[in-house]
Amino acid sequence: MDFIDAGYKVIVYDIDKKALDEIVAYGGERGTSPKNVAEKSDIIITMLPNSPDVKKVVLGENGLIEGVREGQILIDMSSIAPLVSREIAQELAKKGVETLDAPVSGGQEKAEAGTLAIMVVLDVMGGSVTLVGDSGAGQTTKLANQVVVAINIAAVAEALIMGKKAGVDPENIFNAIRGGLAGSQCLEDKAPRMFEGRYDSHAPNFPAYGNDAGAHGRGS
Repeated sequence: MDFIDAGYKVIVYDIDKKALDEIVAYGGERGTSPKNVAEKSDIIITMLPNSPDVKKVVLGENGLIEGVREGQILIDMSSIAPLVSREIAQELAKKGVETLDAPVSGGQEKAEAGTLAIMVVLDVMGGSVTLVGDSGAGQTTKLANQVVVAINIAAVAEALIMGKKAGVDPENIFNAIRGGLAGSQCLEDKAPRMFEGRYDSHAPNFPAYGNDAGAHGRGS
């Protein structure tokens, strides 16, 4: 909804009717299919759960590829396989459409605050913009990030439970180490959730190979 707040005309489509209705009520224009959205847009943004979902929306029946025209840009913010990003970029290039793979970093809180790290020119939605290479490079960088994130989360959990078993309050440990070399964004974000026992939708979720960080690659 950041784009609507920033004054841009937004055409939206989602198979989840409730989510679609919510954005339309907020000010978006209702699309009837990916093809329909492509026909009415200059810049197209997708953010989907996994590689097959992106391929279906972009290359499938009534997909974006059936409605695109030369000069458009597709920005895919999904976390998918690098080879799929390259395949989609190659197919759209035949239609004169440029593709950017732009998986995001920061989790739900930063998404809601509009401060995601997005490695492409999307200043309206994010606070960090980095170009890392050709099509697929963003997904590869996302994968590398997820390795680091997963190891960090495991380390935070192990450290806090070790302290708790030794009779030291985990929150005291957190406050003592957060300002030193052990301090990190992962520690700041995840430790408070662990104190509260929050392991629901706010917890890390790696459906394809992760969705909690990112970078961007460019293909044309």
